Amino acid sequence: MRNYRVLIDCKDEKGLVFKVSKIFFENSLNIEKNDEFVDKTNGKFFMRSEVSGKIDKNLLENSLKEALPAEANIKVIEPRRKKIVLMATKESHVLGDILIRHYDGELEADIVAVISNYDILRPLVEKFGIDYFHVPVETLQRSEHEEKILALLEMFEKIDYIVLAKYMRILTPDFVQKYENKIINIHHSFLPAFIGANPYKQAYDRGVKIIGATAHFVNNNLDEGPIIAQDVIHVDHTYSWQDMRNAGRDVEKVVLAKALKLALEDRIFVYANKTVIF
Repeated sequence: MRNYRVLIDCKDEKGLVFKVSKIFFENSLNIEKNDEFVDKTNGKFFMRSEVSGKIDKNLLENSLKEALPAEANIKVIEPRRKKIVLMATKESHVLGDILIRHYDGELEADIVAVISNYDILRPLVEKFGIDYFHVPVETLQRSEHEEKILALLEMFEKIDYIVLAKYMRILTPDFVQKYENKIINIHHSFLPAFIGANPYKQAYDRGVKIIGATAHFVNNNLDEGPIIAQDVIHVDHTYSWQDMRNAGRDVEKVVLAKALKLALEDRIFVYANKTVIF
């Protein structure tokens, strides 16, 4: 007896839930959990099912394709520990949080390596027994720097997700294209209002009342990829910009951890630069 996750998105039409459920029944599968959503504006149907039983994956996928509208996207996934690579620069708060969650067994994943353009965080990472690779930027052109990183990623074989744990460099379109909807980034939610150095100081100077963070997939438009998770907290006039920064870092940790968990559990559908999440 095994558990599987079945992800479906297709053109909406009547009777889809019935058709899928009937196929599960005919294949002697038990539905452990089921979620569905219809985007009425675009006429799109989304469904995520957790089923258990003995599965012939190819037979199940073919049966679903025959029953569902043309060009339906169907994934039958056997849950497993996914492989992730973390990329960082100098800040340790987000990276350290993920390392601790991994150490405590909270993540359905194995961290195969940390890649950084600085060597500052090596002692932290190596305390957790994880390989650390320093790819310096001072003597390399952007294209050369990315080529070295891509060579490392290919060395690790199949990587499911790359997590930018405050990796403070813009990735080129060529890099992003190789890992479409596989690169997860975290940033403060001040963007685009506060761009550049020290956004918390800028926010303090403007007297903001809420600060937050956004986790999203990376695309070729800076900080405009499909949003996975967001959160905010309230602040007031008593906060210094350093207090705001510290509070913002706490939000960043929580939001990125939530987004990563959703990805690892196959709960995210990407459509029209947005996400449907179950």
